[in-house]
Amino acid sequence: MNVALLIIAFFLILSIWLGLRARKGKEMSMEQWSVGGRGFGGLLVFFLLAGEMFTTYTFMGASGSTYSAGMPTAIYAFNAFYFVLAYWLLPPIWKYAKENNVISQSDFYEKKYKSPAFGVLVAVISVISIIPYLIMQLKGLGIIVSEASYGMISPNVAICIAVLSITIYVTASGVHSSAWTAVIKDIIILSVMIFMGIYFPLHYYGGFEPMFQAIDAAKPGFLLFPEQGLSISWFISATIMTALAFYMFPHMLTGVFTSKSAKALRWNAAIMPIYQVIIVFSLLVGFSAVLQIPNLKDTDLALFTLAKMSFDPWFVGVIGAAGALAALVPSSLVLTSTATILSKNVYKVWKPTTTDQQLARISRMLVPVISLVTLYFTFNGGKSILNLYLMSYGFMAQMFPALFFSLWKKNPATVQGAATGLIVSIIIIAYLIISGATIGSLFPSLPQVIKDLDVGLFVVIINFVITLGVSAVTRKPVVTAVKNSDVSTDRPSA
Repeated sequence: MNVALLIIAFFLILSIWLGLRARKGKEMSMEQWSVGGRGFGGLLVFFLLAGEMFTTYTFMGASGSTYSAGMPTAIYAFNAFYFVLAYWLLPPIWKYAKENNVISQSDFYEKKYKSPAFGVLVAVISVISIIPYLIMQLKGLGIIVSEASYGMISPNVAICIAVLSITIYVTASGVHSSAWTAVIKDIIILSVMIFMGIYFPLHYYGGFEPMFQAIDAAKPGFLLFPEQGLSISWFISATIMTALAFYMFPHMLTGVFTSKSAKALRWNAAIMPIYQVIIVFSLLVGFSAVLQIPNLKDTDLALFTLAKMSFDPWFVGVIGAAGALAALVPSSLVLTSTATILSKNVYKVWKPTTTDQQLARISRMLVPVISLVTLYFTFNGGKSILNLYLMSYGFMAQMFPALFFSLWKKNPATVQGAATGLIVSIIIIAYLIISGATIGSLFPSLPQVIKDLDVGLFVVIINFVITLGVSAVTRKPVVTAVKNSDVSTDRPSA
């Protein structure tokens, strides 16, 4: 066993210990297990939500996309943009959840629209979307550990060990395990990414400006948005679409529900954009690799290829540990939220007499089941899982209209309208992803600025229209009660 693998193993054991210790002194009721008893302070919510943002995709995908595509990777600006929405949206969502004992994303929709069937619909779509997300996290973790250990451990073995670890501490501690693991993960990944983002440009190019000058000279146009395709209009629309989708994911709302106050959420929304600086350093790593390791076939390995060229094995192990934790934290929260959804919003609809104590037990029993299903599809899913992953953000964005209208003082959407808009938009997204169709291919005569728009945002607009249209038709007329005093009781004279 080399030093890099020892370091990764140390942090894995540390995460298990923190996850198990997190339940100490707590009665693991359904609310405590799923949303931490709604008692997390601003700092713990900060680490938990930050832990959800910086995943294996951010760790490898951001630098890899920069290496292959250049400037369009500025799409990661959405990481800051969605906090503008969060500042206004999350406090009323949290307030309603606390007042109505909401513990899951689909629970919110069920109670807002007073329809268990709608809650089941949201639950099914959410699980279909979130499991591929979990699978991609695990695949990323396998690659990270294998690369960081210099091939001493295979990706599949790394995935199995990680799933076993997550299953143990999530079953025991629920969302508490995610929160405390997130603390150590965020500290490590922030330190590692800032260091590499500064070190590589200085070491290989002598500075940031010389690096960009060298890239521009070697690859003209690489630092600019193209005139079509991943253009400026695509960037703006994709930024909006991903921001709308972000907090619709069930595991993100789980993090929101853990907060002990609306003030803590506003504080997080105000301070979190500063933390997005980590994305900048990840992009700088990708840019640093462009001229140092040209013609790299697997662009997602840009970070590790450059790191192994530059650092001793012990530090590569630290990088690998940071990357592994970047997968463990969101994966653990996904497991918690998925188990909660299936027990609270599917099983309890089937068996309404189920008590909270029984739900808590069922949720914990579901964790290993979900883990095994995820593990199976991780190794056997193939292209279908990739397609579902590509659909996930599009699917989750379609939850936004129903949530948006539900926050109005007088909800203009009926459950029939919300359900129809959601179902139709999901079908459209699935067709577009599978067929590879875009606005440009569907409407080739449109101006280029329109053809380049993100198709997911286009479907969200369709969803809004359908939701309001069907709601107008299905809304029950308001019957005004007539007071007895307004009705004449005089009898006609004979």
